[in-house]
Amino acid sequence: MTKILIIYDSHTGNTEKMAVLVSEGVRKIDGAEPVLKKVDQATLNDLRAAEAIIMGSPTYFGQMSGKLKTFIDTSEKIHGRLVGKVGGAFTSSGGTACGAETTLLSILNSMLIHGMIVQGMHEHNHYGPASVGAPGKREAKICRLLGKRVAELASKLKG
Repeated sequence: MTKILIIYDSHTGNTEKMAVLVSEGVRKIDGAEPVLKKVDQATLNDLRAAEAIIMGSPTYFGQMSGKLKTFIDTSEKIHGRLVGKVGGAFTSSGGTACGAETTLLSILNSMLIHGMIVQGMHEHNHYGPASVGAPGKREAKICRLLGKRVAELASKLKG
């Protein structure tokens, strides 16, 4: 099994809905297993045990939430042990032009510092799915696509 860890923070439930949609995309790949965890429940061992890590956060002042940032800050303890794992990100925000792209980049930046391989999206939402409020049909499709692509890449790399 290729384990795909989906860690998220959610206050209104919108980012959690996106996490569930991402997991649906992961399930489309044979042998891929999504593991959903709220950031409060995630551990550094979860990061090490997964072949891929997808993180989601609400957009706060153009950045990830404090809870997710605090968790990522603790990952300094395992720096060097996430090299080669596949990563991806998603976010929800309260409106347009609220910093969704910079939120995604803040998450992806931490993954790159860990030496992870980031899965981008060439068609749309290049840095990852972003939803204004609850995900609609378009955002749901993009969330599933991210989950599927991350799982495909992780499965290929696992061999």
